[in-house]
Amino acid sequence: MLTIRNYVKAKSLEEAYELNQMKTNRILGGMMWLRMMHLNVGTAIDLCDLGLNTIEETDDEIILGAMVTLRQLELSACLNTYTHGAVADAVRDIVGVQFRNTATLGGSIFGRYGFSDVLTVFLALDTEVELFKAGRVPLAEFAAMKKDRDLLVRLIVKKKPLQAAYLSMRGSRTDFPILTCGVSRIDGVYRASIGARPGPAVVVEDETGLLAGEITEESAAAFGEYVAETIRTGTNLRGSAAYRKHLTKVLTARGVLEAAAQ
Repeated sequence: MLTIRNYVKAKSLEEAYELNQMKTNRILGGMMWLRMMHLNVGTAIDLCDLGLNTIEETDDEIILGAMVTLRQLELSACLNTYTHGAVADAVRDIVGVQFRNTATLGGSIFGRYGFSDVLTVFLALDTEVELFKAGRVPLAEFAAMKKDRDLLVRLIVKKKPLQAAYLSMRGSRTDFPILTCGVSRIDGVYRASIGARPGPAVVVEDETGLLAGEITEESAAAFGEYVAETIRTGTNLRGSAAYRKHLTKVLTARGVLEAAAQ
């Protein structure tokens, strides 16, 4: 059971940050996972009045507030035009529309959940997080950091020439993924992000130039093999390490071919 003693709507990021330094206090996101935990929360800190629920586009960036919902990501014209629909593909099977109307981007990213489609797709892009104290940090670096009491304020996607695709394997639609896979080509270099390993998503770039020439089924399969050998997979109730390694090969190769065809 989740027990909350005090509830505060923060009037500023400074106030939210100061309140969040108490270990018994918690930032409220969409509450979709937090509400299922057994926690005694001293003060629940709501960011809903801080204007962090917007998606803004500039010539160089797409700026996403931490309180943007997954449904907003799914329906965002600028975001999905830029990513060739990869972001919409990543979130469309997350439980259901009612859930996505409430679950937030900030909660999904800050949690670094092993099953996160959201973390996987944004790792495939050139993305930074904006933290209240630490400032801008590359998302891949942030994903590997230990959790602390800083605030995630925004996610910034840099607009570079992009080809992208997103795939996942699930036992059934709306279920947790067995494996997630984002593939992109940025500045001429392919990368793959693999999540639900079952650990948090990690990124592998084509450092050996397997995809430097013409993209064929053979070169895509070779990159899939390289990614599968580079990352570590594990076993849980949803699948074995060997099955996840096989899925990594297959989904990565498919993602390369889909991205290359754009």
